[in-house]
Amino acid sequence: MATTVLDRTTPSGAAVRRAPWRSPVGQPAYARPALLVITVLAAVLYAWGINHSHYHTFYANAVRSMTESWKAFFYGSFDPGNSITLDKLPGFLWPQAVSARIFGFHPWALTLPQVMEGVASLLVLYRVVRRWAGDNAALIASGTFLLTPVSVGLFRTAVEDPLFTLCVLLAAEATQRAAEAGRLRPLVMAGVWVGIGFQSKMLEAWAVLPALAVVYLISAPVPLRKRLVHLGLSAVVMTAVSASWMVAVALTPAKDRPYVDGTTNNSAFSMVVGYNFLNRFSSVGISAASTGSISATRGGGGHGGSHGGADGSGAANGAGTSAGAGASPSHGGAPHLGHASGSGTAGTPPHAGQQTGAAQPPGRTHGGGPGGFGGSGQDGWSKMFGPALASQTGWLYPFAAIALVCGLLWRRGRPRTDRIRAGFALWGTWLTTYFLVFSAGSVGGHTYYMGVIAVPLAALTGAGVTLLWRAYRAGGRRAWVLPGAVAATAAWGAFLAREFPSFLPWLAPAVGVLGLAAVVLLVLARPGHTRHGGRLALAGLAASLAAVLLAPSAWAVQVFNPAYGSSGMGAVGPSGMRGGHGGHGSAKWPGGAHGKGGFGESSGQLTSVQRKLLAYTTAHRGSAEYVFATNGWNNASPYILAKGTQVLPLGGFSGQVPSPTQDQFRQLVNSGKVRYVLLGEGRGMGAMFGGGGGGTTSATRITDWVRSHCTRVPASAYGGTRSPTTAPAGEGGTAQTLYRCGPAR
Repeated sequence: MATTVLDRTTPSGAAVRRAPWRSPVGQPAYARPALLVITVLAAVLYAWGINHSHYHTFYANAVRSMTESWKAFFYGSFDPGNSITLDKLPGFLWPQAVSARIFGFHPWALTLPQVMEGVASLLVLYRVVRRWAGDNAALIASGTFLLTPVSVGLFRTAVEDPLFTLCVLLAAEATQRAAEAGRLRPLVMAGVWVGIGFQSKMLEAWAVLPALAVVYLISAPVPLRKRLVHLGLSAVVMTAVSASWMVAVALTPAKDRPYVDGTTNNSAFSMVVGYNFLNRFSSVGISAASTGSISATRGGGGHGGSHGGADGSGAANGAGTSAGAGASPSHGGAPHLGHASGSGTAGTPPHAGQQTGAAQPPGRTHGGGPGGFGGSGQDGWSKMFGPALASQTGWLYPFAAIALVCGLLWRRGRPRTDRIRAGFALWGTWLTTYFLVFSAGSVGGHTYYMGVIAVPLAALTGAGVTLLWRAYRAGGRRAWVLPGAVAATAAWGAFLAREFPSFLPWLAPAVGVLGLAAVVLLVLARPGHTRHGGRLALAGLAASLAAVLLAPSAWAVQVFNPAYGSSGMGAVGPSGMRGGHGGHGSAKWPGGAHGKGGFGESSGQLTSVQRKLLAYTTAHRGSAEYVFATNGWNNASPYILAKGTQVLPLGGFSGQVPSPTQDQFRQLVNSGKVRYVLLGEGRGMGAMFGGGGGGTTSATRITDWVRSHCTRVPASAYGGTRSPTTAPAGEGGTAQTLYRCGPAR
């Protein structure tokens, strides 16, 4: 009689539990441990120094306001009084505002969401590449993405791109699943993710659409008509999600919502399409003059003088003239408004002698002008190959390009649904589209824009290594492609490293030597040429990976180095290149601001004089809605950041927006809603960067009216010995004056 012996260690009908560090069935044993190591390293690099974070001032004001009321949360109001929005869609700040509501309003709480978005982006990239090209390709791609300097800088910075990058990656993953089986539901989900990405980076999110459409059209295993219908339905959903916030704003009466910054007509569509998109492409003959963009109508232009970038975060330069003292000319163009998390010395005083020409950290040369942020090859069609941007994201240009060409050519003749070819089409179209968009548009010094370029470069590198390795092991003419790609990439890396001669001077020679060694080993180990070819080939492969990844790795790990760290532009490493031109916006600027973000970095603390002024205006405001009004967002910023004070900023970010108009302001005064006004006495810093002022604006007319109709309050009235300034004493701050205004008699 036969008996059945049950395994007592495995309950009947129960799934076998697997330790999280063990690879699932069907994957190499090393796959899951390697992925865990990469993920932990990503969390460390992205979060390093988070406890020393400083506020990205312009955006942090909005986050503080968004924690004060749900109305401000929805609209992305700059001020707690909901008088005006940001000049962006607020989606990218919603995670920061939620984090601040949970953990309290601290700099690290605003940085934490970007860290989480970065780790999630890396894991999504791994999953997409693994499904497309296998485990080894996915591990190489995720490691490459981690070691790309701009990726490290991006996910430490409280800007739009971290959430945007995650959303377009999720859209690619959903499209990949849809294309495998011709399914509508995941394709619609891809449209949802692009729409959410739109809430973060506006029309830049739509630049991924050609890549998604191509991969579904060429590879989904359903008839063409059905593919087109599916894409159309996904497009409808994407458009609805993308336009949802703009439509909600348009349907809300203007009196019941904040004014939309960046526009002359208070229109969300004008802000998105004109101010934040068309305004960025003036260099190719596109005009935003009829769109309601404040930059186009006030002469701010759209090229280099604004936020700068293809997403179009544009604002007119010249904020200092119209907005009053201390108005920073941009929060993304020439001096950026700081970063959210930098190295441990982010808030330390400037290095001694940086304004006098004394010694500076190796490789960190003084930009000496706007070139330190937006110049030095960061404009024009060749900007993507310039050292300032390529050193952050472009180390692997040659390898990725060769892999793309081989991946498409070598899969000719395969069935239309070929998964490998579809993957190369996806990443190749993604890379080409964004490359052209950034080449045509103005990016200024915004290196963090390049994060969306790092994604396809990493994916193509991962898949390319496995593709070229298999061709190498198979022998024949194709076997020469791998050593050729390694040689070209190593030469390019050595060239870029030499552009920063005082930063890690050993780096360029080391890359060259490793590249040469890799090529020699690969040539000697060609199949059939030596008895020990297998071992030599593996050694050549290891040397190849080291040669192409050494330089970007050396830059990425500079987040641990207080001398370099990362900037508010999303850049990691030195800011000075050959010839002394600024590179990444980390240079020291007049006024004493430290290199890590310049003007906009703030600890969120009020000075003694500011505390006294706030106490005085609060105690004497009576029934006024606003504690005081002020000309310029950065005059209001310290009070919003520190206390969430209801301060009325005049003129929006640029200082040129008609919010409020002179008549509206006088009505606020006559109705008792505004009693005090804090005005700067000078032009501020805007004129340093080419700001021409753009003529008379509502803010300047209000300023003139206040000075002629209101009573000046001496500093002694609120216990001060001097007037408050736009910056701490000794750092170039411009004095401000408090006025008391009363209703007309």
